[in-house]
Amino acid sequence: MSSPTASPAARLRAARPDWLNDPKVWRTEILGGLVVALALIPEAISFSIIAGVDPAVGLFASFTMAVTIAFVGGRRAMISAATGAVALVIAPLNREHGFGHLVAAVILAGFFQIVLGALGVAKLMRFVPRSVMVGFVNSLAILIFLAQVPEMTGVPWPVYPLIAAGLALMVFFPRVTTVVPAPLVSIAVLTVVTVAAGIAVPTVGDKGALPSSLPVPGLPDVPFTTETLTTVAPYAFAMALVGLMESLMTAKLVDDITDTYSSKTRESVGQGIANIVTGFFGGMGGCAMIGQTMINVKVSGARTRLSTFLAGAFLMVLCIVFGPVVSDIPMAALVAVMVMVSCATFDWHSVAPKTLRRMPAGEIAVMVITVVVVVATHNLAIGVVVGSVTAVVIFARRVAHLAEVTAVTGPDGGSVVYRVTGELFFASSNDLAGRFDYAGDPDRVVIDLSSAHIWDASSVAALDAVTTKYAQRGKTVEIRGLNDPSARLHDRLSGELTGGH
Repeated sequence: MSSPTASPAARLRAARPDWLNDPKVWRTEILGGLVVALALIPEAISFSIIAGVDPAVGLFASFTMAVTIAFVGGRRAMISAATGAVALVIAPLNREHGFGHLVAAVILAGFFQIVLGALGVAKLMRFVPRSVMVGFVNSLAILIFLAQVPEMTGVPWPVYPLIAAGLALMVFFPRVTTVVPAPLVSIAVLTVVTVAAGIAVPTVGDKGALPSSLPVPGLPDVPFTTETLTTVAPYAFAMALVGLMESLMTAKLVDDITDTYSSKTRESVGQGIANIVTGFFGGMGGCAMIGQTMINVKVSGARTRLSTFLAGAFLMVLCIVFGPVVSDIPMAALVAVMVMVSCATFDWHSVAPKTLRRMPAGEIAVMVITVVVVVATHNLAIGVVVGSVTAVVIFARRVAHLAEVTAVTGPDGGSVVYRVTGELFFASSNDLAGRFDYAGDPDRVVIDLSSAHIWDASSVAALDAVTTKYAQRGKTVEIRGLNDPSARLHDRLSGELTGGH
């Protein structure tokens, strides 16, 4: 706490967060934002092409998304911008109905994300197993690398030594100093070499023209009718889900890397606000960018919102003020950066023979399925959903085998006690009715559930079926040993699930 007699400047410094008073942090954040901005330019242009819009639309979206999410997002240092997943979702809408409908869909998707965030959709992240998360990370690394392959095929031969030189610089330069991020050094050196030597290789300028002015806000050029709403709503909802899925998975990944917690609800709402702002500025919308986030967090070491804000701000400065210089950056330099990111992102420990020998087969299967689906569809959200469903099925099958039924006949032969152990739910209780000897049992049957737990209506219905089968033969059934939650569920549903038939 600052002294009452301290100078105003001293009190201001004491009131600010610690990182604002640390020049080293400022340098890391500024240089990290600059590297990300350079890497954003070709990516945003490429995603604009996928969506079928002018390159400026993707660049504007990256600018407004990054700047807005820096203030309203839940995960510090995470980068949000125009993304391929969003571009794939809205491309058909733009192709069939025009750019105005695309912008309207972006704005509506933002409102959907705010609503979903307020409803607690972020809490669903707790149901994503670790094996799916590992598969997500590994498939991300593969996609980042595959995205660079077109830049390495059918190109002049100098591209290959330039990429190799860029990788070498990023590997060895940090041994000399870490004051300046190695990716930035690599980009600068390769640009100077290609320009000075007059080496003819593909450049950023070959991807498309850079904007020469800031975006201007406005309303989407569409009729505000019910027909427009019904046209854009399905695309907007799909975009909202895909964007939230990628953003929340990225936030969780950064949480793990930095050993810090972030508010996923705030991130969900923040993504919605950022997309609304982006839509009103004529951008194509977006979500968290995993590759650029890894550059910012893992390669550059950024940890605050400053790097996110500067990534967007530098992007526009580079395009508008330094457009001719940026246009001369060889694509080989950016390819080298992204290849390094893909190698750093991949969880090599997860595929080591020692790890695979110890991992349960089901966990490995979930990881592999997640990777295969993501790589096949180029959609991280689909892969995560399929992987999570697969994990649930494998878990259900595993737990279902733990439910057992053993019978002990009373000493007088007039009763039998069936002891049920394990977890009773839809997967384990479906064959429960077949575990009893209805014809051969004595007139009094006791079902002891003291070592079991009833989880759902399927289990209650199965117990009702057992009781009914015995009753049809004039035999009585006593169910005992239920714990309190199981007893409440059984009392509430027993006899109510068959419609009286």
